Amino acid sequence: MNGTPLILPQFGALYHALAPLAETLIRIVVGLALVPHGLRFCFGMFPNSGSRALTLGALTAMLNSHGYRPGRFWALAIATLELAGGPLLALGLFTRPLALASFIFLVMGAIEHWRFDGYFWNKLGLEYPMVWAAGTLFFVIHGGGPYSLDSWLIGHEF
Repeated sequence: MNGTPLILPQFGALYHALAPLAETLIRIVVGLALVPHGLRFCFGMFPNSGSRALTLGALTAMLNSHGYRPGRFWALAIATLELAGGPLLALGLFTRPLALASFIFLVMGAIEHWRFDGYFWNKLGLEYPMVWAAGTLFFVIHGGGPYSLDSWLIGHEF
């Protein structure tokens, strides 16, 4: 595996064979993890999820109060990214642009959660969006992998 020393070198071929499948699984999980948030904002699903913004209106008000104006524009952009971009990222279509948009959104979310809520995820802190931002950054750098619609439709990772 590119000269990386392995503790159990006899598994090198197995690691090499499974790497694209593992990357695909992580891409699917990262993309689909965005969807419930969009469902909550747009359709009121998951009302007991612990978020302070459970609707587009509440998200708009929160964004406006935090200085992200116009809040309605950003709320719609976030919800669209989560509802449409999440599944497309999971499928590996327009992977890098969607991963970049998600990364920026999640970094901004981590900063905001740090400002208002601290570090720990169970206190709505930056820990959760920071981890997901790292997941999206991987796909900004690596693309969707060989098992992505990008690869299958245009012949290379986008």
